[in-house]
Amino acid sequence: MVFATADVGFKQDVPQVQNAFLEDPVLASILERLMPKDVFAEITPDLVHICEWSNTEGAELVKRMEDDQPRLRQYDHWCRRVDDLLVTEAWTKQKAIAAREGVVAIAYERKYGQYSRVYQMAKLMLWTSGAGLYSCPIAMTDGCARVIELIGTQEMKDQVYSRLTSRDPSKFFTSGQWMTERPGGSDISRTETQAVWDEEKKAWSVSGFKWFSSATDADVTMLLARTHDPNPSIAPGNMKDGSRGLSLYLARVRGDDGKLNGVRIHRLKDKVGTKAVPTAELQLEGMIAQQVGQTYKGVKNISAILNITRMHCSMNCTSAMQGFVLQAKEYARRRMVFGMLLKDLPLHLATLANMELQYRATSQFTLYLVAMLGRIEALDNNLPEVRDHDIPLLRLLTPILKMWSAKNAFAMSQEAMECFGGQGYMEETGIGRIMRDVLVNTIWEGTSNVMALDVLRVMAETGGAALQVYSDTIRRMTTPLKSQPQWAKSVKSLEECLVLIAIRFTAYSTPDGRKTLEASARGLSFAMADVIAGALLCEHSVWSEAKANANPSNKVASSEASVDKLFAQRWCENLYRRVDHQIHSLGQEERYEQDQQMLFALADARNAAAGNVSGHAFGEAKL
Repeated sequence: MVFATADVGFKQDVPQVQNAFLEDPVLASILERLMPKDVFAEITPDLVHICEWSNTEGAELVKRMEDDQPRLRQYDHWCRRVDDLLVTEAWTKQKAIAAREGVVAIAYERKYGQYSRVYQMAKLMLWTSGAGLYSCPIAMTDGCARVIELIGTQEMKDQVYSRLTSRDPSKFFTSGQWMTERPGGSDISRTETQAVWDEEKKAWSVSGFKWFSSATDADVTMLLARTHDPNPSIAPGNMKDGSRGLSLYLARVRGDDGKLNGVRIHRLKDKVGTKAVPTAELQLEGMIAQQVGQTYKGVKNISAILNITRMHCSMNCTSAMQGFVLQAKEYARRRMVFGMLLKDLPLHLATLANMELQYRATSQFTLYLVAMLGRIEALDNNLPEVRDHDIPLLRLLTPILKMWSAKNAFAMSQEAMECFGGQGYMEETGIGRIMRDVLVNTIWEGTSNVMALDVLRVMAETGGAALQVYSDTIRRMTTPLKSQPQWAKSVKSLEECLVLIAIRFTAYSTPDGRKTLEASARGLSFAMADVIAGALLCEHSVWSEAKANANPSNKVASSEASVDKLFAQRWCENLYRRVDHQIHSLGQEERYEQDQQMLFALADARNAAAGNVSGHAFGEAKL
């Protein structure tokens, strides 16, 4: 027997996913259900094409972007401040490709009406693996375009919107989003940036410090600033406190001469992941900007951005999950251990099944909201089904989807890494990079706690009406199942979960119960996500079965229907127990005081004993 060397001996057959759209039955099936037959047939070649690009040119660009990360040259050799942001050619090439592929334009051309948004997001999901972190500026570009479309002036639409939605690389603009400041991340009420009207320039002059600005190389940006009252009869410098004093502004990052528009790049951020994205701390000094929408309505006006960018977060997570599942399954077909393929080992099989179950649930939930967004954008918003159903439900479910998909995608990244064993931990396989990058979705556009509080805010603003729309929607989804015995357990589980959720909200929606409700907000949000995902899986299974029954000779359709049913029923079988735990484990009446005692009572007592009530005095207290 010849001994092994670097060149002789066992070599693992390399797992490769050739085309995610063709190899993943989940996405294609959902799109087929959501779209008219002719639209689905027409867009399919483009989805196949973008997967081929992602696996070839895209994969190479992502590698170069990661190897050559952004750098900042603040001064030239004559000691002049220049603030040159240096990015790799691969990063700039992604911009041209994004324009050419229409990853923003598709949604606004509305060639397919309400289905244009579904098409765009499906393509974006498949494009992301080859675009890497260029999906970040594209998300903000999409959000900026939507805001201008809704409330921008005609000048903004002619000069900026037309370029944000262009397919011409020479005209295409990207947008940044500069909201975060040092006093508060998600708490924008503490914004220190100020906007003063410049009568000579007939524009607003914006000054302040932005602590976290993604896509610093963007062409334009949207930002919040505290507005000085321009009325000459009002005392100079008069501003409103809190979020009610904020307005939304649009600014070119550079002037026509190529010089920065009142922007100084203080430093680039050293992040855990998303390293290919040029993210910076920025000092603004007299940045010339135009106000978007009404004065002091900044918080309301950014809601359209948040709906879009949070949807991009969820689609990014869904894309990552798709990649994890397809790669892990492909590896399981090729990797031999203990005389068996991984795909035949019961424990590994159970791990893969749980991963695919979560991916299927996330895909259903994400594309359900994307389709809803498409209807809101393309249809008359005074239609009862849009006004009374889609708009309130999208407002409620968007933060829920964002937090739920982000948490689950990061958890799955760790499972995917384990599925590859030691190879998964190697940088070359790319799982580590994706794990670091997908983690940002739990932070960007609001942490899980911030999203959960947003859900409570929607409930309060609507007086519980949003919860009623949510519950009615799920009951409508399950109505066709009630007459079928094989779905009895799933329907019972879903309906009992709705009761649990309603009880928690109604029982503690009082001043006395506020702390308990807030403490359980995350659990409630996760529970609501699990329940609607289960209803969607069941609804899709019914559609899949009807499709198979319409053509009994189609063995593929029959197999697909059987698989869809298994996944839907698997999701629902322990749903009640999971929801009950999510709701009650985090929010119990006595928990708030207990949590305070467990975390801080001992430290407070030690500090008090040491005579230091304001600081940490573990080293000084007498133990």
